Amino acid sequence: MRRCAAVALVLALDAGQARGQAPKIADNSFLIEEAYNQERGVVQHINNLLALAPSPHDLLYTFTQEWPLGGMTHQLSYTLPFVFPDGGNGAFGDVLVNYRYQLVDRSRVAMSPRASLVLPTASWRAQNGNGTPGLQVSLPVSLRALPQVTVHLNAGGTLLPGARGPTGARRDLVLTQVGASAIGPVLLPVNAMVEFVALFAQTIDSSGAIHHSHALILNPGVRFALNFGRLQVVPGISLPLHLESPGAPHDLFLYLSFEHPFRSTNAP
Repeated sequence: MRRCAAVALVLALDAGQARGQAPKIADNSFLIEEAYNQERGVVQHINNLLALAPSPHDLLYTFTQEWPLGGMTHQLSYTLPFVFPDGGNGAFGDVLVNYRYQLVDRSRVAMSPRASLVLPTASWRAQNGNGTPGLQVSLPVSLRALPQVTVHLNAGGTLLPGARGPTGARRDLVLTQVGASAIGPVLLPVNAMVEFVALFAQTIDSSGAIHHSHALILNPGVRFALNFGRLQVVPGISLPLHLESPGAPHDLFLYLSFEHPFRSTNAP
């Protein structure tokens, strides 16, 4: 059950981790999407690793790469997920191709709606994918609540028409999620953060029926920025807590981002 919820969480949230070059270091969240697109001429490479407790761990790894289209108004990205059951051989997940539009970009408020195409690249027989194309939408809003505190708010959902269950049964599935985070102090290279995610997922059980599940995740963590000339490296770590399962062992989340110019930012 927790592995299914975690796979759904990666599908629902990871594609939206569009962490552009926000003022100071108000971006680079873990499970929450910010509303800052990439700057002109700057690319970002994002690595996420989620280890599910207890041991032996199921490992979920995703790689996301974000590219601006000319300037900050339009952004394209893709997410490649991999699943390592019990820490063993990896299996490919469903790939996401994402488009984001910078609708609002002000000093205190930003908004950047996203639409993503879910590609059926994984094996539905191994339950690493859904066996059908899907559509995902998300609306992230970022607020500078205080001079040194940034708040991010999320809401979105995923539609998977004709998804396949373990026996091949096809059902229409819907995943929805809401979330929020607070990061501070953003003026320092080391930042504490706390995130909250509520995920409501539909899956198909062995009888072909739709099963409803939910996950309430509180995710305290820390991250810091290392600047090497025009390259910024941001490592981070957090301990996701499943509030819907009191007493359950916490998971481990590792984050590593590389952000650098790929051409002159002065180019027209």
